[in-house]
Amino acid sequence: MNQLTELIREDMRPALGVTEPGAIAFAVSKARALTEGDILLVELTLNSGMYKNAFTCGIPNSRFMGNAYAAALGAVAGKPEKGLECLADVTEADNGLAAQMVKDGRIRVSMSEITSRIFIEARVRTEKNEAAVTIRDSHTNVVKIQVDGKTVFSKEETEEEGKEPLPAIHSFTLEQIVEYARTVPAEEIAFIEEAYEMNCRLFEEGLKNERTSYARYLLEKNGGVIISDDEQKTASLLCNAAIEARVIGLDYPAMSITGSGAHGIIATMPLYGVYRHRGLTKEALHRATAISYLICMYIKEYSGKLSAFCGCGIAAGTGMACGLVYLYGGGPEEMKRTIDNMASSITGMICDGGNQGCTMKGIVAVDAAFQSVDFAMHGISIAPVHGINGKTAEETMRHMGEIASPGMIGTEKTIVDILQEKSGSGE
Repeated sequence: MNQLTELIREDMRPALGVTEPGAIAFAVSKARALTEGDILLVELTLNSGMYKNAFTCGIPNSRFMGNAYAAALGAVAGKPEKGLECLADVTEADNGLAAQMVKDGRIRVSMSEITSRIFIEARVRTEKNEAAVTIRDSHTNVVKIQVDGKTVFSKEETEEEGKEPLPAIHSFTLEQIVEYARTVPAEEIAFIEEAYEMNCRLFEEGLKNERTSYARYLLEKNGGVIISDDEQKTASLLCNAAIEARVIGLDYPAMSITGSGAHGIIATMPLYGVYRHRGLTKEALHRATAISYLICMYIKEYSGKLSAFCGCGIAAGTGMACGLVYLYGGGPEEMKRTIDNMASSITGMICDGGNQGCTMKGIVAVDAAFQSVDFAMHGISIAPVHGINGKTAEETMRHMGEIASPGMIGTEKTIVDILQEKSGSGE
């Protein structure tokens, strides 16, 4: 099987709610499963990106938000065997128990450092024993488990410090990615359809749930129908109703890419709108989605999984824009122009956590993508001499990622400071 197919297959993962609360709950639930007796204390340590992204984020099956409640629900109701969907079975009674834990001060949350590198340490102390679970680099990548101070599992990095291996996606060029998408056997990427099945269910819930507001107005703007004569409004509705449903914590998973459900939604749902509007084939949709996913991965490997810029809008939005080019009959040259247009427009959009603001960022990303593609398909783009654009698509995508890491480390700290100031706590 093609290496690029494997990269996509390995990266696609169902995620219930925004990924960061799910990862927190997963880590805590895994530690809780190794302990006995009543919980005395849960100590949660997070890197800045994880801390920020879950700070005011909705949690599945709950009206609560944020790091402490995600940890508490993971402790009382999390099913670690379900991974990022570990909160799928939370009940009202569980919500009550979690709220009491937070009120009693039995959940302590702290931030380790300002970094885009994922880090979670969940330590659960009970009346009988104690366990700690450490996650690194991806949301469910457990690297260490300790029980009563003894390490019972460890797979810490073996690479020499400072010698990170080249990410697999960076060994390919844009032209190679496009050639792959055009020629890979259709049956080899048919599994991509699972993303559409999952994300469309989430979209449908976003339309009918009384807790959403953007979703219903986007429907109104689209003439009260899901598929209208306005391709861009249709794409924005499909994409951003699903994002709103996700960030407020509705009980339906999204298919994530690069560890993020919102990335997965933006990388797919606007393409689905074009597919439906134009009556295209499923095969064309899957091939365009393969491009979208791989371009998103290319940029994210430079920016880091969690950073101060909006990877949903910038990385997934740029990938989706390239997928649009494919559906419109364009090739690598038009995609290069599209990448230049996206780089010169929305690069630098901040990430201030997984929250309702992601819906507006998704709206901006869809608008930018359609405009960037329209210009590119007419031979118009920002010349490489300007700004952060490079001579090649690969250079431009590298520069986009570098704006986030190391470029926006100071921005990340400022965002966290603002969140803590607003909450009136050091959590």
